[in-house]
Amino acid sequence: MTSSLPEPRTSFERGLAILMCIASRGEMTISEIAEDVDVPASTVYRYAKSLRRLSLIEEHHGSYTPGWRLLEMSGQHLTHTKLAELGVTVLESIVEGTAETAVLTVRSGLNAICLRQVVSPHPLRFSFQINQLLPLHAGAGQRVLLAHAPEQVIAKVLGDRLARYTDKTLSRADLAQQLGRIRQEGQAISHGELNPGAVAIARPVFAGGEIICSLTVAGPETRCSSNAWAHRASLALRSAAAQLTDAVELPRARK
Repeated sequence: MTSSLPEPRTSFERGLAILMCIASRGEMTISEIAEDVDVPASTVYRYAKSLRRLSLIEEHHGSYTPGWRLLEMSGQHLTHTKLAELGVTVLESIVEGTAETAVLTVRSGLNAICLRQVVSPHPLRFSFQINQLLPLHAGAGQRVLLAHAPEQVIAKVLGDRLARYTDKTLSRADLAQQLGRIRQEGQAISHGELNPGAVAIARPVFAGGEIICSLTVAGPETRCSSNAWAHRASLALRSAAAQLTDAVELPRARK
């Protein structure tokens, strides 16, 4: 892939170019950054050490992601905090309308994170753990986040090996086709792609013209396979997404 960034000439520009790479892609290795910025890997590693000391980036098992200070500067940290505060009330409205588990997920690099959830009142139900990392390519809520991610992130996910969690996990070709359909239809549906026997419907939530999270309702196929349930779930998600958008954008409008 050819970088869209201008060739860095000074030491300061090289540091900024490396930081911009990680900020835009979300997760990169030293070799990927070196190729994108067109500087030696040893140089990237030296700058990465300085950026880590400043908490602008973080390193996890050889991959570099935006650090808390960079997220705070970009507003993502504050947005996630706001979503965590507002999310429970919105998710409760989804559970009231569907009687199934409702989940709020956000994208972090090449993964999704379960930020908040409200579980179904039924004994038989599906649920995640708060802050659990989830794959972007499997599951309705995660796929919604991927469909609206930057082109570099989509290319990275489609270009990598796609783990198969069940026999219904989408192939690379099917995944690429589904991303376009999600952007057209405004929602995603999954059937047992991540957890066998699970049915899920998800919608994106936008604020300021950008996706900030996805809302998902999920339950067992024994209760969630009818068209009537899918219709109720879609209505509950649409209403909750609009409510969350208003709650996030209203404080901005008042400033």
